[in-house]
Amino acid sequence: MKRPLARAGIVAAFVVLAGIPWIASPSIVQFGINMLLLAALAQGWNIIGGYTGYASFGNSVFYGLGSYGTAIAMLRWHLPFGIGLALGTVIAVIFAALFGRAILRLRGHYFAICTLGLAEVMTAIVSNLEITGRNTGLVLPLLRGDVLFYELSLALVVVATLIVAWIAHSRFGYGLIAIRENEEAAAAMGVDTTRYKVLAFSLSAAISALAGGIHAYWITFIDPVSAFDIGLNVKMIIVTVFGGPGSILGPVLGAFVLSGISEVLSTEISTVAGLFFGAVIVVAVVFMPRGVADLIRRFDKYRWRYFAENVRANRL
Repeated sequence: MKRPLARAGIVAAFVVLAGIPWIASPSIVQFGINMLLLAALAQGWNIIGGYTGYASFGNSVFYGLGSYGTAIAMLRWHLPFGIGLALGTVIAVIFAALFGRAILRLRGHYFAICTLGLAEVMTAIVSNLEITGRNTGLVLPLLRGDVLFYELSLALVVVATLIVAWIAHSRFGYGLIAIRENEEAAAAMGVDTTRYKVLAFSLSAAISALAGGIHAYWITFIDPVSAFDIGLNVKMIIVTVFGGPGSILGPVLGAFVLSGISEVLSTEISTVAGLFFGAVIVVAVVFMPRGVADLIRRFDKYRWRYFAENVRANRL
């Protein structure tokens, strides 16, 4: 009985979200676009980080490739936005598939450092290419349509969430979880670990690239530093960890909650907002290492002992 009610509640929530831009102020709609794009990015990171267990800092690379692919297609080749968005996504997926086969052989902090280096390398490359506008960036055609971009962002969140839901209940997803828990044992059980990891990396890249393309056309300007911003990748990780890595709705919930609190703090107490995300990751890891989604699921049973047990597990 609980599951049908939960599904009905989720559908109702998305219906309400879809209607917001038609009744809310422009500033609320713009905040909603940023929040939804962050939720989509968190879901993309959740596939490679939450389910597969590989802490990627390369999703900002896919975001940037999606941004530049869309912008170049529209400005240089005069293609429609939809085709440009698809082109940017294809470029990011190809990049993920090619480099994934090499860098996914690394594990732990070695993999994290390698993906971090990819972002820096791509920033340097794009800054020296004529087609990308070098350091000055690219200015896209202005389209006054916040409602359109809001609905596109919401649609991307829905698609990304459905993909994660499929992963959570599929053989592919079970293989990713096995890799996360013990990769050697997963390989011994017959899981093609390389293929599974590359597919997860490519799915993560596709979602990130779509978010980048939508954001690029919405703000109408991109440059190498903002397109391949490592800080954005850190935000993806923080909201996913806060919401619940390896869960279906955790990253979305984390993005909504943290975006709302951050917006209030930046408006009311701007000096605190910069410290907020750093403090959140510490609190989340200590008191609820499995995120808000796990807290909601288990709080009825454990009540306040839930936090005490997590603190004890972390030996604090």
